[in-house]
Amino acid sequence: MPDPGLTLDHVMIRRDGRTLVDISDHVAPGEVLTVMGPSGSGKSTLLSYIIGTLDPAFEAKGRVVLNDADITNLAPEQRHVGILFQDELLFPHLSVGENLAFGLRASVKCRIERGRQIAAALEDIGLGGFSDRDPETLSGGQKARVALMRMLLSAPKALLLDEPFSRLDTERRDQVRSLVFDQARAKGLPVLLVTHDHADAEAAGGRVHRLD
Repeated sequence: MPDPGLTLDHVMIRRDGRTLVDISDHVAPGEVLTVMGPSGSGKSTLLSYIIGTLDPAFEAKGRVVLNDADITNLAPEQRHVGILFQDELLFPHLSVGENLAFGLRASVKCRIERGRQIAAALEDIGLGGFSDRDPETLSGGQKARVALMRMLLSAPKALLLDEPFSRLDTERRDQVRSLVFDQARAKGLPVLLVTHDHADAEAAGGRVHRLD
């Protein structure tokens, strides 16, 4: 039987003779695995290995398996892994709706259907009617929600979180954190969160892997 979810099979990453990451774990659909550690401990390096953008200066081994398919050697765009960063990275020259359209799969070609999906996505994140807004007019929390939905519209099979809540104030952080985890659970996505914030780990629930 296939083992759905994200598996890190004896993943080890080294640089200059020093081991930064040594992890074996499985993240089931809808589950969150939190990886904690100080700056420079290898948290973002692990994410780079999972999405296929690891700098050649690092020595890495071990398999990344997603829904029983080995994606370790696939190109980043073939892995179907979504990632959210600290910065929302919205395109400033595009409207909110156009930013979301960028995340839609190429198979959705009908203009009416694309518009319907964008409108529904905005309703899902509490931003109905914001399609024509300039991203610069949004609050930090609103930008974070648009970035999340743009990524989800690309239909990823796993979600990586690179401290995406760290720049939000406390109230917005709680709201966006809940939205991200709720959406991931609803869509059955395995989630790997890297953070140095214990409140993020507590909100995520699930297991915590610490990098020294």
